[in-house]
Amino acid sequence: MSQAQREAYVAPTTTTTFDTAGGSNFAATSLEPVTQYICGECSTKVQLQKGDQIRCKDCGHRILYKERTKRMVQFEAR
Repeated sequence: MSQAQREAYVAPTTTTTFDTAGGSNFAATSLEPVTQYICGECSTKVQLQKGDQIRCKDCGHRILYKERTKRMVQFEAR
């Protein structure tokens, strides 16, 4: 039996910007995960974060489908 290659885990990265005038102050970018959705009307890929309105940014349609994962999903059947 040949096993298929699985998608490698990629750790999330954050970029940090330092305030050169103040010295010790720094601000990190948003740590909230971004989820990809596909609009049911125009098939545009939409990125949403927690608290965003569930609405396509192009056409305004409110039905969005979650994009399918690219990882291999295997279930054990009896």
